Amino acid sequence: MSSEPPGSGPQPPEDDPFRKQPPPGAPGTPGAGSGSPYDPPQGGQQPPPYGGQQPPYSQQPPPYGGGASYPNDPLAGMPPLAESGKRTLARIIDLILVGIVVWLVTWPMGVHEYTVNGDKVEYGKSFAQSLVAAVLYIGYDTYLISKSGQTLGKKWLNMRVANLDNGSTPSVQTALARSAVLWIPFAFCCACIWTAISGGWSYFDRPYKQGLHDKAAKTVVVSTN
Repeated sequence: MSSEPPGSGPQPPEDDPFRKQPPPGAPGTPGAGSGSPYDPPQGGQQPPPYGGQQPPYSQQPPPYGGGASYPNDPLAGMPPLAESGKRTLARIIDLILVGIVVWLVTWPMGVHEYTVNGDKVEYGKSFAQSLVAAVLYIGYDTYLISKSGQTLGKKWLNMRVANLDNGSTPSVQTALARSAVLWIPFAFCCACIWTAISGGWSYFDRPYKQGLHDKAAKTVVVSTN
């Protein structure tokens, strides 16, 4: 387990449209004062009387309508979390799209396995086909998520993957870790079981609705509409 506090990792670029914004009036934001006692009051509020103190930030109304004060609430300033049902549908779409590519790539390579027993012909996957599938699934997820936070399935269903700590688009390293946790077990063993466990975890996880691959990468899936 890392001992680094949240937000101490690589910061998103300033022009990332998805990065969380600080509360209005925070230092460094447009319209924020210098903090001098001689600055005019903001929002028509009068300064506290001499000797008085402003209540601590944790006791002030939370920004963005969140349930906790920023930045203690990682979801403050972010869109609502995506529904787990929509996430499952997006994953099925991605499975179909990449599965078609896997079949087209591996068929000419002759890596499919057949078992002939009388009138019965069984079709199975070889290790080579599983390896191709793992590479393609991981590459698909890593490239698209690090580029925009969206696979095609997520884009069509108005969702995206975001870093939990700052709301930005995941880096290549984060997207790769997330994809590897999801797709390596899927390609080589117990595909349906692992998909149900890893993705289905979001149905029960609180408060961030994370799948196991999200937990490994410290990401969440949020709505874009």
